[in-house]
Amino acid sequence: MRDTDDRLLALLKANAREPTASLARKLGLARSTVQERIARLEREGAIKGYTVRLSDEAETRRLRAIVMITADPKQADRVSGELKRIADVRALSAVSGAYDMMAIVEADTTARMDAVLDRIGKATGVARTVSSIILSEKFSR
Repeated sequence: MRDTDDRLLALLKANAREPTASLARKLGLARSTVQERIARLEREGAIKGYTVRLSDEAETRRLRAIVMITADPKQADRVSGELKRIADVRALSAVSGAYDMMAIVEADTTARMDAVLDRIGKATGVARTVSSIILSEKFSR
C-alpha cells in the first residue's frame, strides 16, 4: 500500500498535471482508485498543493535571495509569524548552525527586495540577518 502511494507521489512530482487515467495505467490501478488515493493523500497532508514551475526565462525576471536570520530564541514564534505575513517571503526554515532561520525571498525589483530585506531586519526578535542574492540556478529538481 505504501509503495503504491510512494510511486503515485513520484509520478505527481514529475508532472502534477498528468491525467488520472494515465497515472492509473502506469500504476496498474483503476482510475477511481487513483482518484481516491490522491484525495486521501491531500486530506492527510502528504500532498499540500500543486504548483507551477516557471521557465528559466520567466524565473530570471524575479530577484531571489537567501536570508540567514539570527533570532532571539524567546521570540522565534513571533519572528516566524511576522515573516509569514510578508508575501515576498516565499519560505522560512529553521536551521542548525550559526543561524536560527533561513528565508527565501522573491521580489520583482531591487527596490522591492531592499524594502523586504529591511522589513525582515526590523522584525521584532530578529537580532541579525545576512543576505545573499541568487545570481543563477545551476539546476533544480
